[in-house]
Amino acid sequence: MKSIWNNIDKPKFDSLQGDIKTDVLIIGGGMCGVLCAYMLKEAGVDCVLVEADKICNGVTNGTTAKITLQHGLIYDKIMKRYGTEKAQLYYESQKSAMEKLKSLAAETDSDFETCNNVVYSLDNREAIEKEVRALEKIGCKADFARKTELPFDIAGAVKVGEQGKFHPLKFAYAITDGLTIYENTKVLELKPHSAKTHQGTISAKKIIVATHFPFLNKHGSYFLKMYQHRSYVLALENAPDIKDMYVDEAKDGLSFRTHNGLLLLGGGSHRTGSKGGNWAELERVTEKYYSTARAVDRWATQDCMTLDSIPYIGQYSKSTPDLYVATGFNKWGMTSSMVSAMLLSDIICEKTSKYQELYSPSRTILHPQLAINMFESVKGLATPTAPRCPHLGCALKYNKEEHSWDCPCHGSRFDESGKLLNNPATDDK
Repeated sequence: MKSIWNNIDKPKFDSLQGDIKTDVLIIGGGMCGVLCAYMLKEAGVDCVLVEADKICNGVTNGTTAKITLQHGLIYDKIMKRYGTEKAQLYYESQKSAMEKLKSLAAETDSDFETCNNVVYSLDNREAIEKEVRALEKIGCKADFARKTELPFDIAGAVKVGEQGKFHPLKFAYAITDGLTIYENTKVLELKPHSAKTHQGTISAKKIIVATHFPFLNKHGSYFLKMYQHRSYVLALENAPDIKDMYVDEAKDGLSFRTHNGLLLLGGGSHRTGSKGGNWAELERVTEKYYSTARAVDRWATQDCMTLDSIPYIGQYSKSTPDLYVATGFNKWGMTSSMVSAMLLSDIICEKTSKYQELYSPSRTILHPQLAINMFESVKGLATPTAPRCPHLGCALKYNKEEHSWDCPCHGSRFDESGKLLNNPATDDK
């Protein structure tokens, strides 16, 4: 099911025909890939973007498109795990990305609006107060709040002003003007400084993998360092107009924002391949709090989750010079896509960036989530069911709500006929 963002005319790009050369090849045409191409072009770098399908037709199509540096209760978490300096760097990088994204969005016909972002908790006031203190410590103005536009009581919320929201596809398509993009051009084989497609080979000095979940298994161990999380959205008409953006600090909580008179109610989240609330949970919330509202559209999306809630942006692995990656945005793909574009542009242009170590894909993997990921992988490999994922051979689980076969190990998904829906698998089952 496609989201409400598909109500516009979309540009079309030719597929690659023949062999070409470029300085930088970007693989993956979602928001991240498009922004990488845009920022490299702005820096005067010759680059080419290839997309196996249509640009922004995958995970970007399912975003709720919140432009915010406030990613749950991330700052207190980073401060406890890595210290105040790393929390400061995360804040500065995300703020810089947010301001750049807001500036570009304001120049395009992308329904951009400035608003507050609010992270709330139903039952943990202490966690909210800690996040407020963490934000204040690193120089971000944040307010503790008890009253919101939400139809239920909360224990507390942290509110940050001057954030934004927009129409993601209008924005992405607007900034493709002048970029070299090839659609329906799937990379079949990746070698140092070259990528083979059905229609030809692309030679490049440097390559960026921006395919949501990285598809090269023999480098970087991303199949251990990440898992995927599925979440659901209802677009409701006849619901109250909510001016700000809201998200529950709990991983399986609710999300709220409006767009053109529709309330986008998100939630029902679960690890891909596991059971969760799905749209049924959102329907119960609608019936309870918005009884006069009616769902006019529904969709689902998928997010890559890292071990420490910080994206992986930089060199793909220590053993792969000139190969880069941007992944693991932990449900916050708008600003993290721009962070990726800005940071990778600096790295490729050989500029020094103080954010490089923070986002390094080669940072430590010693986090509790690693054991959970390993357990799920072993369980998936040992489950004796017939349908197997072509990625690494895990048993697929049937998702009756979406009529798909989902991999609980790494998040690949297939429709009932076996067609690939979500990577890291690269082929149909």
